[in-house]
Amino acid sequence: MPDYTNFGRMARLPKWIRCSTKTDEQYARVRKLLSDMQLRTVCEDAHCPNRVECWNSGTATVMILGDTCTRDCRFCAVRSGRPLAAETDEPERVVQAAMRMKLRHLVLTSVTRDDLDDGGAEIFAECIRAVHDKLPETTVEVLIPDFQGDEESLLTVLRATPDVLNHNVETVSRLQAQIRPQASYDCSLGVLRRAAEYHGTIAVKSGIMVGLGESDDELYETMADLYNVGCRLLTLGQYLRPGREYWAVDRYVEPGKFRHYAEKAKMIGFDAVESSPMARSSYNAAEMVERVKAVNNAG
Repeated sequence: MPDYTNFGRMARLPKWIRCSTKTDEQYARVRKLLSDMQLRTVCEDAHCPNRVECWNSGTATVMILGDTCTRDCRFCAVRSGRPLAAETDEPERVVQAAMRMKLRHLVLTSVTRDDLDDGGAEIFAECIRAVHDKLPETTVEVLIPDFQGDEESLLTVLRATPDVLNHNVETVSRLQAQIRPQASYDCSLGVLRRAAEYHGTIAVKSGIMVGLGESDDELYETMADLYNVGCRLLTLGQYLRPGREYWAVDRYVEPGKFRHYAEKAKMIGFDAVESSPMARSSYNAAEMVERVKAVNNAG
């Protein structure tokens, strides 16, 4: 059970936490397009602080398989409960939105669907295949749930050959049971390990939130664990509490410290790292893929 003594008054944000609120025509265009296509985004549902910046630049992270999660993680603002049936026309709507937005890199994520036999893996795969077929120059990144550790569900996604397979471990081993009560650290590492072993051309990525109560030593240990299972892309960002009913922030880490974390990750061996207070799983995702391509081409 989560430690509910950790919940309570919202702390004031430090000066280096800045969320853009100035929208432009591109923001309005993206918002209308997503509405017209009846597509949800993690940008909105998870209260992402970078939503305005990303939508102003014409990018968004599409969230498939509904807006209701079967799990109740203590950091996440996405609604939990009993989801509706999966929408079979979703892959076509996803690819049409990608075409109209002229995306060079599409990021797909989902709520966790433990109610479905395959956890929604086939819908992920159909979306990937549709983009590869209609937009062969567009790279596809999927941010997947753990599928309860089911290997066949993971293979369903991997066989569709996304360019990036992302699964977030979220926090250090010690805090998993409190922060992600229906998930496990070992299961998440297993997902990443199997993805890394599957196909050399699929980049494996994960993310960690800072400020949930971890120590720096625990953070470094988690980085090493991720690297050792084959993860080569990493995001590190400040946990921001969505509301009073969620897990309280333990600490706000200054930008300089995030730069230190990035240096540490690169020393461990990660190919690309996005580390800053405002970094999120899909923040600058296209740029991260381009950096990896440049390194591989140079090699």
